[in-house]
Amino acid sequence: MQFQRKIFPMSPRKPIYEGKAKQLFEGPEPGTLIQHFKDDATAFNNVKKGTISGKGVLNNRISEFLMLRLQEIGIPTHFIRSLNMREQLVKAVQIIPIEVLVRNVAAGSLCKRFGLEEGKPLGQPLIEYTYKKDALGDPFISEEHAFAFGWATPQEIDEIRMYAFRINDYLSGLFMGVGIRLVDFKLEFGRLFENEREHIVLADEISPDNCRLWDFKTGYKLDKDRFRQDLGEIEDAYREVARRLGVMPQESDSNIIPVAKETKKK
Repeated sequence: MQFQRKIFPMSPRKPIYEGKAKQLFEGPEPGTLIQHFKDDATAFNNVKKGTISGKGVLNNRISEFLMLRLQEIGIPTHFIRSLNMREQLVKAVQIIPIEVLVRNVAAGSLCKRFGLEEGKPLGQPLIEYTYKKDALGDPFISEEHAFAFGWATPQEIDEIRMYAFRINDYLSGLFMGVGIRLVDFKLEFGRLFENEREHIVLADEISPDNCRLWDFKTGYKLDKDRFRQDLGEIEDAYREVARRLGVMPQESDSNIIPVAKETKKK
């Protein structure tokens, strides 16, 4: 008698939210979510769209590595564990609708708004805030906007600012150790309700999607600016960051970005 294996379809996962670079699904346990990293890429408030092959896998690995390192120095995060090449199990948090921008070097909109030369080091790290609202173009806000509109309390902003400076100090040193300058980056925070208390935790991701990362010696860009500015070699740039951080196997020299060929813009 010949037996046939029955294939039972997997239960569909309940979608919770879909953004430009990630999807969130209901997690296997109460209070958890599955965060799925996509290959989709967008820029200029979703005006420019494209796909970066393998980006989701690389961002998942890079963000996992950095979140774990930050947890080791006492930064609370929503990250629990990696599930597969593209997905993480995270804690469900109430996202505070404020994006926190930490800048060490003049780049991007800072240059346009203040007429600064790209690559000019700032006298000290600068923190800026934007209201997380695509329909409005994520406008820049002050702390007073956050208080007046009820997006965050003064105590929460104080805690967020403290975490942002600590994260910047740590990541700047970590990236410097692998020959990368941390130019600027974006953070998101959320409220975690746990043990009848409310905590502020780091959420979202940290990856070349929301960091500007330049080779320390040459200024070669290793982040999403290669997509924004049509510089090419986008996938290679993301892979190079992962390679230097040690979250993917060493590759032969022929597959590594030729960082020595690009010099920093003067």
